[in-house]
Amino acid sequence: MSAPVEGHADAAPDARSRLLLAFCAAAVAFAAIDTYVVVLALPEMMATVGIPVDELQRAAPIVSGFLLGYVAMLPLIGRIADLRGQVPVLAASLGVFAVGSLATAVAPDLVTMVVGRFLQGAGGGGLVPATMALVAAMYPVERRGLPLGLVSGVQEIGSVLGPLFGAVVLSFTSWRGIFAINLAVGVLLFVAVRTLWRAPAGDAPHPERPGRPGRPDLLGGALAVVLVGAALVVFLQPADLKRDLTWGQLFIPYVDGGNAWVTPIGLITIGAFVALLLRCLLARRPLVDLRGWFRSAVEADLVGATLLAVSLGGIVLAFASADPEVAVFNPKGGWFLAGSVLAGAAFVVHLLRADAPIIPRSALAAAPAWGSLVVSFLVGWALIAALVDIPLFARTTTHRDSQLGAALVLLRFLAALPVGAVVGGYLIRRLPAGVITAVGMLLAAGSFLWMAQWGATSLDGFASNVPLVVGGLGFGLALAPVNAAILSTTSHDTHGLASALVVVARMVGMLVGISVLTTWGLHRLHVEHEKHPDLGLVDLAIVQEQSVFTGAAAASLLAAVLALVLFRRAPTRGLDTAEVLRTGG
Repeated sequence: MSAPVEGHADAAPDARSRLLLAFCAAAVAFAAIDTYVVVLALPEMMATVGIPVDELQRAAPIVSGFLLGYVAMLPLIGRIADLRGQVPVLAASLGVFAVGSLATAVAPDLVTMVVGRFLQGAGGGGLVPATMALVAAMYPVERRGLPLGLVSGVQEIGSVLGPLFGAVVLSFTSWRGIFAINLAVGVLLFVAVRTLWRAPAGDAPHPERPGRPGRPDLLGGALAVVLVGAALVVFLQPADLKRDLTWGQLFIPYVDGGNAWVTPIGLITIGAFVALLLRCLLARRPLVDLRGWFRSAVEADLVGATLLAVSLGGIVLAFASADPEVAVFNPKGGWFLAGSVLAGAAFVVHLLRADAPIIPRSALAAAPAWGSLVVSFLVGWALIAALVDIPLFARTTTHRDSQLGAALVLLRFLAALPVGAVVGGYLIRRLPAGVITAVGMLLAAGSFLWMAQWGATSLDGFASNVPLVVGGLGFGLALAPVNAAILSTTSHDTHGLASALVVVARMVGMLVGISVLTTWGLHRLHVEHEKHPDLGLVDLAIVQEQSVFTGAAAASLLAAVLALVLFRRAPTRGLDTAEVLRTGG
């Protein structure tokens, strides 16, 4: 099956296509906002589900659930985007993100909240590879740099705005308001993307969904309305309805001590869900084409995707933590990693034996292709040190009693990052991808080495802004070239998968990096304490953070060297002059 292509990469896209890409980029930014917004909302969310503040580890699934959906589902979503088309996957991802936002917003318990966050992660994560693949489909190789930089930039802007957005919303409403806004924005972006998208002229109509529009699925729509309405009543438990003599009977369980799902309204919700599911599976033109999506998942290699998801999920569950100050490795992390290794081994065997594996055997054969994954892993390894340990250093020294003050220190780094991403995307048309990436990561390494010399009063001076801004610019410079390198050396029908793998590599690098760097920092702390028992807690904490920054500098330097070596043959600027001469004889 040939991959649907949303545009023509041999010419500039028209105004409608550029507007479509702008909405897709906005969706990526909003998904990035949601990644970080939970930081400030977490205490309120814990209180809602009855978790005490001093038992933060019990709230870890709220964070790891999002990461699990984001990382584990990305390869499958990226491959489906190659098979079914980028924009349909973007629209579906927005729909899943909206459903997850709704579930989280009305969640009465931890399980519902975690499920909602998982759906948000799966939907939000699916936006990134599909948008990157859309850029590759719309722009020729030599013109992809700037749009890739812009997409990377808005993604990082989202990370900057996430905590600020959460703070603003929490100033006038509860944490539920954050996810209610997510729901509204998700629905609006879904409508905008579906409205602007035009299927390629050459696409053949689906055998079960003819080319003519036909009537909408009114029965499916009615069942969806009943499902959403009944579910909201179950979750919100309106006091006025419960006190009413007639309507209050909807909330009385059929079984003594039963929960909300064995009440009349709970059974109505379950019945509406089952009916809608059957309708989507059996109707000729269903509200949601579940059969079509399942066929696409099978064609994308559902078995291989499941094995890869289990392997990646084990890493996420082993390393993800709600607060690195509490734990950097799950107490059951060894078991999770053992399961990850077994699933990874089974996945490799599957790749070698399957006729059409999720990662085609030749897809990553070129050095810039697999090299992009290695470099992206190291970028994530180093980046997490900045995102976590810069505010930790601020809390240790000059902002001991101000979480906001510590966050503002990190904001200087984050504000420079999207600027670097746009500049890196612009330079890709003029300089080799390896050179730009190497320069960016050398700037990051230099900034970390500077931070490794910080003392207790360093943040009081203006000079501390220099490594923060330089480091943010450096990481930003590296984002677009890494994406451009893998897109320029993989076939067009694997661009969604390739973009997904780059994101997965960076996220896994962040998860593993924070554990290794923090462990190294703690080791240096203990060594220093043995040498100098008279050192205070603040001095020892500074030693730990300095060690983490030094380790991040080493990872940045390694990323720079590997980018120079592995990206040499990435044709990100179009055909090389020597190649043109050889072709011409």
